[in-house]
Amino acid sequence: MSNLTPKLPTPGLPNPGSGVDEVQISPASAGDREWAAQLMARSEPWTTLHRSLETCRGLLNDPEFPVFIGRLAGVRFGFLILDPRGVAGAPYLKSLAVSEDFRARGLGTRFITFAEDFFRPRSRHLFLCVSSFNDRARQLYERLGYEPVGAVKDLAIEGASELLMCKRLRSGESSRRL
Repeated sequence: MSNLTPKLPTPGLPNPGSGVDEVQISPASAGDREWAAQLMARSEPWTTLHRSLETCRGLLNDPEFPVFIGRLAGVRFGFLILDPRGVAGAPYLKSLAVSEDFRARGLGTRFITFAEDFFRPRSRHLFLCVSSFNDRARQLYERLGYEPVGAVKDLAIEGASELLMCKRLRSGESSRRL
């Protein structure tokens, strides 16, 4: 099957042609955080990185990091974790996941746009990391204007690098704002 083949509707899920107006991104509830931890623990790149369900729960319940849930026509499709002071005081997109049934619909892009809009008033840059083996995510970030600024070999697992990427969100008025 070609990558250009449209996704067919999955019984019980919103139609892939559902309008973007039906996308809602809002702060996660306790139930949302548990759902997100389970999604994270069974999804790439976290399965390759050997992240347990308990580790995922810990991350999704850390009060330091805002967590948002995406819904399409009321059905959860993914999550976003932000770190307001992640890289040298500049914000960092800590984690993002879209459930497999909802991929290739532009929902990852919606999450990233949400994060950029969330931080733009107070920061000129947004950082994120992507694992070297996660080609699809890296291609998305590059398409959205993120540029590689460094790599750390063997950080998360032996034989893979974590690639640090950055996007300038706005021109700087003051050198005090990151």
